[in-house]
Amino acid sequence: MKKRGKWRKAIFNVAYTVNEKGLPEYLLLKRKWHWIGWEFPKGKIEDSEDLIKTAKRELREETGIIIRSDKKIYDHKVKGRYLYPRKVESRPGVIGQTYSLFSTEVKKPKEVKLDCLEHNGYKWVKFDRAIKLITHGTQRKCLRIVNKCIITNNKN
Repeated sequence: MKKRGKWRKAIFNVAYTVNEKGLPEYLLLKRKWHWIGWEFPKGKIEDSEDLIKTAKRELREETGIIIRSDKKIYDHKVKGRYLYPRKVESRPGVIGQTYSLFSTEVKKPKEVKLDCLEHNGYKWVKFDRAIKLITHGTQRKCLRIVNKCIITNNKN
């Protein structure tokens, strides 16, 4: 039986910094709203926004990190969608979410300023730890794509 309903359009934005050994460390956020677990910054595309603007806004809203240059944001040209495992009361008629995958290299701030409605913790972690912490398979798949891209580009 196919579900019928609307799809929420969103972006995933994998934020990372490169450590002194040249390896990426990923910013994971501890989700507390709608579900509990670990994720990276993500969010809805507003009607007036292009994807880069959404990626910058979501990163700022969820972490306090401000990106001034579009060159820091990479569009992986990966799109996907997933059904919500259960009804989300604050999103009537929405059955799931579509996403476009981005990554953003950031300077590691002394403190991440969380959106307290959605998140209650954060960690900077290497890939092996991040892949174990991330709650949903769709985001683990996206992290693998981003990590492979970063490692490949750092070898060149």
